[in-house]
Amino acid sequence: MSQIPVISEHIEITLGVCGGKPRIAGHRITVQDIFIWHERMGLSPDEIIYHYPSITLADVYAALAYYHDHQDEIRQQIAEGEAFVREVQAETPSILQEKLKNRNDTKNSIPPR
Repeated sequence: MSQIPVISEHIEITLGVCGGKPRIAGHRITVQDIFIWHERMGLSPDEIIYHYPSITLADVYAALAYYHDHQDEIRQQIAEGEAFVREVQAETPSILQEKLKNRNDTKNSIPPR
């Protein structure tokens, strides 16, 4: 009896694609994306494929299985990504937030009639 590598049919890692992160084969949807949608946003596997019909239910479950086999690695990637976002936000103020602040400051400085 031979074994078939099921996860490798659904999950691939390619240097230079999605930062070398594990992803759904043939897509740019990472295992990390699937984990976040499922665990943090509360989407069921069926809801995920509803929003992303180019992937299959088997792809979603393979991504979740891959996550559970590599939790530390995926969580580290998520933490690094979140830290990067915080760093960029701190260095680059939001243009929209600045305009809204200026708008509110202008409204507050004009005396009422």
